Amino acid sequence: MELTLWMQWYQSILEDFDFKRKDDELSAEILNNIIDDIGALTPQDIKIKEKVIVFGAGPSLKPNLADLKKVDLDEFTLIAADGATTALLEESIIPDIIVTDLDGRMDDIMGANQNGSLLVVHAHGNNLEQIEKYTPQLVNVLGTTQSEPLASVHNFGGFTDGDRCVFLAMALGARIIILSGMDFGKTVTHYSRPDQEDGPADTIKEKKLKWAKKLVKWAASNSDIKFFNISTGEKVKGVEDVDPEYLQEIQI
Repeated sequence: MELTLWMQWYQSILEDFDFKRKDDELSAEILNNIIDDIGALTPQDIKIKEKVIVFGAGPSLKPNLADLKKVDLDEFTLIAADGATTALLEESIIPDIIVTDLDGRMDDIMGANQNGSLLVVHAHGNNLEQIEKYTPQLVNVLGTTQSEPLASVHNFGGFTDGDRCVFLAMALGARIIILSGMDFGKTVTHYSRPDQEDGPADTIKEKKLKWAKKLVKWAASNSDIKFFNISTGEKVKGVEDVDPEYLQEIQI
């Protein structure tokens, strides 16, 4: 998504949630300084395959993973949204890329990072403490923001971890994007909120998922990328539902 267009989305999000842009910008500046010190990745450093699976932390994630064991995952770049990392590790799958605002199960995210996962760390107004605590311990980090980009902090578009995975894949050259565990519904799993049991989304989380669905719908409707969905949650216009067993038959 072009930055000028994203900024229109961003302004609407700020107004809807009553977020403060200056808080996002402060967090981005701190992240920029930290990853400058430890050595930041650039988008050009990240090479992906033309087929990508994006893993959200929704209720269908674990059933999807059971089905995906029948598929040759080496054909795909695997991008996990934050807490979805834990579910993948439970199945002995290490994601290629983790997109995170550092509120998932950090022991798992950091462990995956040490075992080869690239981390796309996102700065926003509510995670400054996590950025300062965890980022210096990470390797192979690309920074992102939802506000103005900085030297080492980029803006590909996107609001939640899940839809930011999608926009990252688009920016890096994906031609097929498969959505897994991206349900956009009203149930939150313990993968999404590690300190809670599975249960109904609160008002803020439900609103965030609605924005995520809007953004994924926009992405699917405004690009030449083929989008497929193996999740069992809400349908997304422009995204074709497909049985996970047939992923290997998808041709570019």
